Amino acid sequence: MKTPASECLYCQNSELLHQLMIKICDLEVSQLFLFKEQSYHGRCNVVYKDHGVDFQELNEEQRNAFMRDVAVVGKAIQEAFNPDKINYGAYADTISHLHFHVVPKYKDGYGFGGVFEMNPQKVTLTDAEYADIIKKIEEKL
Repeated sequence: MKTPASECLYCQNSELLHQLMIKICDLEVSQLFLFKEQSYHGRCNVVYKDHGVDFQELNEEQRNAFMRDVAVVGKAIQEAFNPDKINYGAYADTISHLHFHVVPKYKDGYGFGGVFEMNPQKVTLTDAEYADIIKKIEEKL
């Protein structure tokens, strides 16, 4: 069952969204957000511009544009932070808004070799540290 746009974290630009993430910028067909929970240093979310669209519903042009956005973000994170691996995840069980988690993982870091945890609630940063991560990502976009 799809949630209506009126209940969507992203569409409503809600307080909860601001508690969880910081908007970095607009991309070709999506928006880029930095997760405040940074157990995975540099973890971001690429959020499609339109609500209620599942990946398989995109036409070829839309799908290619969205995946370009995801790839651009992955490349920027790779260049900015040099993780050992970047994991990508598309989950939308409770939020009907197409988005990809871009999760850098480091051999000696949290969760390497294991399953990605959505919100481990282990690492939060200062405003200056978030700003530094965002700056490094923006420089590589």
